[in-house]
Amino acid sequence: MIITALTIYPVKALGGISLSQSTLGVTGLPWDRHWMLVDQAGRFVTQRQLPQLATLTPALDAETLVIRHPSQPPLSIALRRERDALTPVSLWQSDVMAFDEGPEASEWLTSLLGLYRGAPLRLVRFNRQEPRPVKAKYLEEEEFAHTEFADGFPFLVASEASLAALNDALRAKGESPVGMERFRANIVVDQLAEPFSELQDHRLSGPGFTLAIRKPCQRCPVITVDQAKGTRPNPKEPLQTLMGLNPLEKKGAFFGGNAILLAGEGVAISVGDSLEAIPGR
Repeated sequence: MIITALTIYPVKALGGISLSQSTLGVTGLPWDRHWMLVDQAGRFVTQRQLPQLATLTPALDAETLVIRHPSQPPLSIALRRERDALTPVSLWQSDVMAFDEGPEASEWLTSLLGLYRGAPLRLVRFNRQEPRPVKAKYLEEEEFAHTEFADGFPFLVASEASLAALNDALRAKGESPVGMERFRANIVVDQLAEPFSELQDHRLSGPGFTLAIRKPCQRCPVITVDQAKGTRPNPKEPLQTLMGLNPLEKKGAFFGGNAILLAGEGVAISVGDSLEAIPGR
């Protein structure tokens, strides 16, 4: 099994950045889901509510996060800046304190997206002094794992074999195939044992590191968003087809496996790395 793509999403729900190499951390790849958009009540906002967020493109250098959109000048955020005031935000069942990136970022978002439920959106940054742990039921004794603003796990692993099986099923129904970008994975591999094997618990051992898939990723309407256009060409697909392909006992649409790092913090991970997949925890 070979790693074929690595991607980070610095701002949750915005576009991704493709990498040839990165570094493994307990909370994922560096800067992944380090920022997110919230409404005035501090609730997270994603492509579920605003599919056009897919068209906002982030870039990172050693000092700056830059967010671009063709319709207006870019927004620049210093990676290292003094922030004292924390604001409460909520993400699924997590209530945490985060740093607000301030009025300039909020005004930039409002200029582009308009008001959200009558108020400006805000851009917040994860507070690394307050860890957000993975739920204990997905961990073995003495294991630990944290994440930033990802839904619940530091890594999402997907396979090209599963995508090929999905697209075969879509074509058989007369539907258009979809790209891997719809699924917003951090690590893409060519295949495991067979399509959708990554929905089961596996250990993935690479050069100096071990990842563990602990939970199948249940998909939501975000996968119906065309990531290049920020629109939903078919609000039912590929969700409906994934439901029909579901090999699990529980109902739903699943694609990709949520994973944690078991060993290798600080180790490099690269496109082209070979992995060995061992079923089970």
